[in-house]
Amino acid sequence: MEKKHRSINYWEEARRLILIVIASVIMAANIKSFVQAGGLFPGGFNGLTILIQRSAQKFAGIALPFTLINFLLNAVPAVISFKFIGKKFTIYSCLMIVLTSVLTDIIPAVPITEDVLLICIFGGIINGFAIGLCLMGRATSGGTDFIAVALSNRLNIDAWNYVFLGNAAMLVVAGLLFGWEQALYSIIFQFASTQVVRMLNARYKRNTLFIISDDSEEIYDRIRQTTHHSATMFHGTGLYNGEPRTMLYTVISGDQVKEMTKTVREIDPHAFINVIKTDQVAGNFYQQPDD
Repeated sequence: MEKKHRSINYWEEARRLILIVIASVIMAANIKSFVQAGGLFPGGFNGLTILIQRSAQKFAGIALPFTLINFLLNAVPAVISFKFIGKKFTIYSCLMIVLTSVLTDIIPAVPITEDVLLICIFGGIINGFAIGLCLMGRATSGGTDFIAVALSNRLNIDAWNYVFLGNAAMLVVAGLLFGWEQALYSIIFQFASTQVVRMLNARYKRNTLFIISDDSEEIYDRIRQTTHHSATMFHGTGLYNGEPRTMLYTVISGDQVKEMTKTVREIDPHAFINVIKTDQVAGNFYQQPDD
């Protein structure tokens, strides 16, 4: 039994590593093929790194490597993440940062199109997809992603729109230094990226479940075991036939909805399940900690 448990752990670590490597390659290739071709400023510390690079080149004539700047910018957030979010989470995130930085310096630039609007839309989608893969591997691409995860963990809110606002502030600086056209195009890039991340990353979303079933107690036991969340049971009357009914009310993470719905169906194929998106939860809500 113990042997099986170890193999499952090794598979999980291998899965995380594969996702992070793929995400790093995609993000680095996207920077060289779309971001640089369009003269854009992507979100987070990658965008800040590019802003510093271009500023040093334009105003001081110095060509700074992407890797060095990105490492320095991520040093403090990485230390904070290691202390307050999770050690393994931070180590995998640092691997993502290192791979992306080194690959960005190594991979040759291959412009795919010169249409800036296409670059913004598809570059943003690809960037969001890379970040989404990274988050599926329970890591981040660093910088503002560390901040977003910390806010999501501690305040139980979807913080990605706040990150978008922070990126917009950075673009104001870029607009003042390099012209407003590329800065405004970069907003389209960042918006597309943010929406893809929010769509792919269900972990920090909240969903309310209303479950009407004759097997409510057994369903509650499975909710507690599977999600570590409690529930509230209501007793009422089914107005269609006048029979007494019970209803469970609970709030769970977005990535648990599919599994929980399947579990309820296995217990009671005739259960009525209503899933409602929840914007914010105040109070005691269990969030699986980052390792």
